[in-house]
Amino acid sequence: MPPADLIREGERIMTICNACRYCEGFCAVFPAMEGRQTFAEADMNYLANLCHNCTECLHACQYAPPHPFAVNVPLTLARIRLRSYEQYCWPRALGSAFRLHGVATVLSVAGLLIACMLGATRMIAQRALIVSGEHADFYGVVPHGVMVGAFGAVFALVVTAMIVAVKRYADDTGGPSGAAQLRGIGAGLRDALTLTYLHGSGDDCTIEEDARAPWRRWYHHLTFYGFLSCFASTTVAAAYHMILDWRAPYPFFSVPVVLGTIGGIGLVVGPVGLWATHHRRDPATVDPEQKGLDRGFILLLVLTSATGLALLAFRDSAAMGMLLIVHLAIVLTLFVTLPYGKFVHGLYRAAALIQYARESRSSLG
Repeated sequence: MPPADLIREGERIMTICNACRYCEGFCAVFPAMEGRQTFAEADMNYLANLCHNCTECLHACQYAPPHPFAVNVPLTLARIRLRSYEQYCWPRALGSAFRLHGVATVLSVAGLLIACMLGATRMIAQRALIVSGEHADFYGVVPHGVMVGAFGAVFALVVTAMIVAVKRYADDTGGPSGAAQLRGIGAGLRDALTLTYLHGSGDDCTIEEDARAPWRRWYHHLTFYGFLSCFASTTVAAAYHMILDWRAPYPFFSVPVVLGTIGGIGLVVGPVGLWATHHRRDPATVDPEQKGLDRGFILLLVLTSATGLALLAFRDSAAMGMLLIVHLAIVLTLFVTLPYGKFVHGLYRAAALIQYARESRSSLG
């Protein structure tokens, strides 16, 4: 559907919902909708990113297909949400990457980076670097300066791209300026970190009509907090090296290894669980154009954690060098694709929840 037609369809559906208001207690989307009399493009982008796709409203809607009104809020907002990622992306020329992002793209980029890293290291020329035992040395395979330089440059570009994209979104959807920007941040972040609106109308999100389960929310938590645990592990390891001059690999019960192990397990169980729940979701609520986006991101998370756990388990074996190269290449692939993959939905959703918290406080006085 052309972008202009998609926004008009969203406006049509929100107008019907605003007249009905049966679903006003289900999630944040409907109270936010009720505060608007018209629905411009920016309003639809805001409501779309506020939606958690719990599907509660579709199963309760008296105007859902096959009714002639054909109201399908989850599917319509999912399509607008994908378009908003492309619209606010930086650089804008890379907006099409969201539709190209899939399993094949992920594997191609990862394979290319593995080949580049193999060529850039001394593994091929100096076979001693992949010999195991007490002499195993991560930085003997990939020098610390190379790791810091490559990942530091990519990280800086990724953070810049995500900051610019979220600022574009916030500016377009009418976020407050000045001191008012601080209002509602705590409440919005709390709702984002606890996945408040994956509970539907007080219960867990709906997977199928008349069937509720907490799995989707739990798998999201495992994925998100697993990612944070892995990030914390990397941060602590960097402090060990830069401040204390302790070189990796670290003991099994050291802080970075424990955090990395916990995070790695979460990043296997969570994404695999999400992959499984996707197959059980009502097809009427799933945008086919986003399947590749979802699966590519899930695959990257699983590969990142699985290769990291394998490196931990076999770091004292002859396979250490190759495992390290593969793991670093997968992590670099994840970093490179963060601003142009499903990861950004968390950023836009947090921004939308903060805006909703501000609006709610303003309406109360």
